[in-house]
Amino acid sequence: MLNRFGSRIGSTWKKHTSHPTNNFFKIVEVGPRDGLQNEKKIISTEDKVDLINKLSRSGLKTVEVTSFVSPKWVPQMADHNEVISKITKFEGVSYPVLVPNMAGLTNALKNKDVTEIAVFCASSTSFSLKNTNCDIENSVKRSCDVTRSAVESGLKVRGYISCVIGCPYEGRIKPNVTAMIAERLLEAGCYEISLGDTIGVGSAGSMNLLLDEVLAVTPASKLAVHCHDTYGQALTNVLVALNKGIRTADSSVAGLGGCPYAKGATGNLATEDLVYLLHDLGFETGINLEELVATGNWICAKMGRVNSSRAGLALRK
Repeated sequence: MLNRFGSRIGSTWKKHTSHPTNNFFKIVEVGPRDGLQNEKKIISTEDKVDLINKLSRSGLKTVEVTSFVSPKWVPQMADHNEVISKITKFEGVSYPVLVPNMAGLTNALKNKDVTEIAVFCASSTSFSLKNTNCDIENSVKRSCDVTRSAVESGLKVRGYISCVIGCPYEGRIKPNVTAMIAERLLEAGCYEISLGDTIGVGSAGSMNLLLDEVLAVTPASKLAVHCHDTYGQALTNVLVALNKGIRTADSSVAGLGGCPYAKGATGNLATEDLVYLLHDLGFETGINLEELVATGNWICAKMGRVNSSRAGLALRK
């Protein structure tokens, strides 16, 4: 039986993912930043530091720890300097911080513990205006300027693009817009671009179309996917990315986080669920799933919230 893309259902996944040639898959853990930033209850600096250390200890190689944004806009990230300075720096682990603009970069550069940053744009004009008070063109220019300055200062830079498939204000987004932004961010000096399905409306069809467009101008080695699980399609979208040769995805321990713009949104793809899938497919992640599950259940207990990870609940001891 053929699917809509002309491939035999089942055979495509088996061919590309059961016995991968490049069998290391990088997971970018975004829980401490993306997962916590919209929480109304302020999490203590001590708990944030403990969370990051536990995540590092579980084997994760990249943990996004905080955001150098004004406390006026994101109170949860007001302790960014303390968090990045107090965490244990595990050998071989990267600890990027989100930087929204040049002012954020200036502050980040004052902290010797900052060695990598992330910048962000959106593929939606309305989303850009509501979140950064500028249109797509000016938002991209701002992020490119920050990227160039950061690279000149010796920092690594990763780029995020939000609303790559759908926008809460505009609906479906044309893939060519995302492709254009990705190309410009890479030219500015970003080493990797993370494609964010911010409101989680993507599924196999729309993700396939998006990646075909972006991969026409960007190699798979420079791309990552950041899938929200609003409609339960996050793991499916990761499989589509795997089939295209992409070997990096963002996720959040215990599925922490959520999108305030999408009704019923359940937030980020849970890292535990992603690791469970990848290990079953034969990929290496370097992650101890048992330790990761314990960490997810620990932070949920601290926050008084339900764990959104299916694997985290199934493997809980």
